[in-house]
Amino acid sequence: MKPFDLLVLGGGSAGFNAARVAADLGKRVAIVDGAKELGGLCILKGCMPSKTLLHASDLLHHAKHSEKFGVRGASGAKMDMKALHAWKKHVIADFAGYREKAMTNAKRFTLFRAHARFLDPHTVQLGDGQKLSAKFFLVATGSRVSVPAAVPGLATTPHWTSDDVLDLDFLPKSVIVLGGGIVACELAQFLSRIGSKVTLIQRSKNILRDHSPAASEVVQQAFRDEGIDLHTDTKITSIRALPAGKGVEVVFDSAGQRVVRRAAHLFNALGREPNVSSLDLPAAGVAVTAAGRVKVNRWQQTTAPHIYAGGDVCGPHDIVHLAVAQGELAARHAFGVPEKDLRPTSKIPLLNVVFTDPPLATIGAQESELVAAKKPFLVASYPFNDHGKSILMDQMRGYVKVIAEPKRGRILGAEIVGPQAGELIHCFTGPITMGATVRDLLRAPWYHPTLAEILTYPLEEIAEKLG
Repeated sequence: MKPFDLLVLGGGSAGFNAARVAADLGKRVAIVDGAKELGGLCILKGCMPSKTLLHASDLLHHAKHSEKFGVRGASGAKMDMKALHAWKKHVIADFAGYREKAMTNAKRFTLFRAHARFLDPHTVQLGDGQKLSAKFFLVATGSRVSVPAAVPGLATTPHWTSDDVLDLDFLPKSVIVLGGGIVACELAQFLSRIGSKVTLIQRSKNILRDHSPAASEVVQQAFRDEGIDLHTDTKITSIRALPAGKGVEVVFDSAGQRVVRRAAHLFNALGREPNVSSLDLPAAGVAVTAAGRVKVNRWQQTTAPHIYAGGDVCGPHDIVHLAVAQGELAARHAFGVPEKDLRPTSKIPLLNVVFTDPPLATIGAQESELVAAKKPFLVASYPFNDHGKSILMDQMRGYVKVIAEPKRGRILGAEIVGPQAGELIHCFTGPITMGATVRDLLRAPWYHPTLAEILTYPLEEIAEKLG
């Protein structure tokens, strides 16, 4: 078979968008994807199903706590798990169907429903023995659930992954959640709100440890107030299945005490790892880091310059919009778009959202990073419990924070934990990208009463500090 211009391994966010851009440039493109369903992690087992379930559990939670607003009869509301499961499948089928239609468009791509491994830097072999070659490659095979060997008993004890939780069509009586990252926290709160008894065990001092301790503590307190049995700063000493199918037992140390928890189910949410072990990357001259991520440069090139990588396989952050940008960047760089016209993803302000309740969102430089780099900055914050719209909504947890450079007041970053944080953070995406100052934002109109107008208070405080 004639060599392709670009051969993409994996049809998720990075792979599909690289293929799309290359096809738009008139190149001959192939996609190799051996998954049972087309669509990638975000559509099938990540963003879309999880946020569908979280929205449903948020509706239930607010209905059950609506009597203070004069809503009668809703406090006894319950989740119909089979109905929710059916709605989730409908939503995902819609998204996946659109992606499958695009990927099977023979006028744009050649699709191979198979797994592949490298034979040499320019050749891969499919599971059926067929060999394909290309001028350029993109490795975008995503990630898989990690089962850390250092956690005693986890590998030998039956446990759920996020795939299992997202596919539930019944209400689990009780669940022990291992981990305190985004997936662990979002789905632990989902399980608790639909009626499961949830225990969450986190190794580090705070959940969501990639965020500031102050923001994490707001979410931690919300979890405890909702009845989640939350344990942080722990060390697991054993995990085992109980006899006669009666569930699982986790033993761990916390605050100098031995703690034992039992539940009907165990949910391993200890993270994900790059899904590259079957690719035989050494045969292609592609190196990986100690953590197993594919090494790439600013243009997404691996140690074999004609082979690119994008998405979860290389990181450094497993975020969909970054995966899309990495795939697009790789395709444009491979096919000769001048580097002066390209923007490495490292130059894009880092935007992150955690869909807990309250949600947590950040963009750009954060205080801890600036302190570590010994860079000067100004910072101001304002609490939601002193803001009109959040008070009337009775959603008063958290705060907004703005970080700016101290000469002109150019906005460097922001942190929001509180109602609609994932939406409010986008008030900063354009301004930070464009190099706007706090005074620039204060010239804009802010409607009252809205949640968004709370951002004007830290902006005004920083403007006053500037003089």
